[in-house]
Amino acid sequence: MSPSISAEDKLDYVKSKIGEYPNFPKEGILFRDIFGALTDPKACVYLRDLLVDHIRESAPEAEIIVGLDSRGFLFNLLIATELGLGCAPIRKKGKLAGEVVSVEYKLEYGSDTFELQKSAIKPGQKVVVVDDLLATGGSLVAATELIRKVGGVVVESLVVMELVGLEGRKRLDGKVHSLIKY
Repeated sequence: MSPSISAEDKLDYVKSKIGEYPNFPKEGILFRDIFGALTDPKACVYLRDLLVDHIRESAPEAEIIVGLDSRGFLFNLLIATELGLGCAPIRKKGKLAGEVVSVEYKLEYGSDTFELQKSAIKPGQKVVVVDDLLATGGSLVAATELIRKVGGVVVESLVVMELVGLEGRKRLDGKVHSLIKY
């Protein structure tokens, strides 16, 4: 029987698989690519373990996991399934059927709009928001606003990677956790 691997060792392994692409998408940017980790079976298992274990410890009251368009979708169903919870998407404008609520948010180069189906979250329901990256914080701020508009309560925002120098965390209310900080 093999010894169990520590959370720190799992995290180190996942970090070792995240790709780095200098000068992408433009000169002076070092792009951190989660897909390098997602193509590695062991990194996928470890990433799942880290995310699920974190929510079990930090937000056991969570009732639904919300993933942000589009990489957040890679994690919210996985986490929700492991925890026996439901999951819901926050999508870009025009991608969801039915009655939706919308929030426009600023990007470095313009603006975008997120939408959430009104029926996805019940009033008072406790929500964990998950995404791959926290950069400037705009998308997570918009997601929190959408969830509040339909009566949900965000108990935590959880991301795989955080670009600390962009200070996006300062724009967010409540509990925020990132597995990896750059």
